[in-house]
Amino acid sequence: MSAIEIRALCRDYGVGRAGDKRTQALSDVDLTVELGEVRGLVGPNGAGKTTLCKILSTVLEATSGSAEVLGHDAATDAAAVRRHIGIVFGGDRGLYGRLNARQNLRFWAAMYGLHGAPLRLRVDELLERLGLADRAGDRVDTFSRGMKQRLHLARGLVGDPRVLLLDEPTVGMDPVAARDFRSLVGEMRAEGRTVLITTHDMAEAEAVCDLVTMIDRGRVLLTDTPSAIGEVVPRHERVVAGAVPEQTRQALAVLPGVVSVEAEPSGRLRVETADSSVTRTVLRLLVEAGVSDLSTQRPNLEDAYLHLIGDRGMAVG
Repeated sequence: MSAIEIRALCRDYGVGRAGDKRTQALSDVDLTVELGEVRGLVGPNGAGKTTLCKILSTVLEATSGSAEVLGHDAATDAAAVRRHIGIVFGGDRGLYGRLNARQNLRFWAAMYGLHGAPLRLRVDELLERLGLADRAGDRVDTFSRGMKQRLHLARGLVGDPRVLLLDEPTVGMDPVAARDFRSLVGEMRAEGRTVLITTHDMAEAEAVCDLVTMIDRGRVLLTDTPSAIGEVVPRHERVVAGAVPEQTRQALAVLPGVVSVEAEPSGRLRVETADSSVTRTVLRLLVEAGVSDLSTQRPNLEDAYLHLIGDRGMAVG
């Protein structure tokens, strides 16, 4: 039995409304996530990632096809599915701003059937685990966006789920909190939980996911390991250098075998080359120009994303 089994899944919007044009959010999606796996679901805004999570969590019904969680059909056996999943949707949805963090978690723990000492123990454990113990008595509407995301994560774990659905879980988190989140995902994997993460953050997907599925316009493009997906881009090599003199930059731009020369947001220069021999020439020219801040790289998950999908939806709205 797989943790998640999706077959020929379709979801249409606008069907049956007079004058409405039908929009297909998901089209013939097939997806299998094994027990204990951390799966990344990446794609631009509007690709269908959140719609897929909502169907798995029984919030939406599919137009056609099937979606199962631990062998339970999300449409016909929704109650059983809900007993086994934890859900984290970003923003303020599902949090009660006038209550404090502890009260929010106690409410959700009670919804999962916890009472008395087990409820208090579970809530206190999650507040500590997510770094919220010191703010447990503060109203949630005073929390930063990142702190609200931590509380969302605690809420997703409160029912001790076997399958966890995380929709953009690190939005609004500072780098330290995002790093702690990645450690938490590792802990969940070690505990045998299955995790499905939707994200725009390619570094996050590369760091925590066993497999990554790319989705665009409601269709699955491919599924593989983050490193293997990097193989789909042209096998250009890359040299990244800091403090490159303008004269050297111009010389590199016209060098045969150099594919592109671009400035990164950090100010460093990125030089794409056609093969290893050109890379060696680029490195020699940079060293001769006195450049010591040098590194070479191979294509990664972000490169593959941009190659397959382009820059649509990379920014989180």
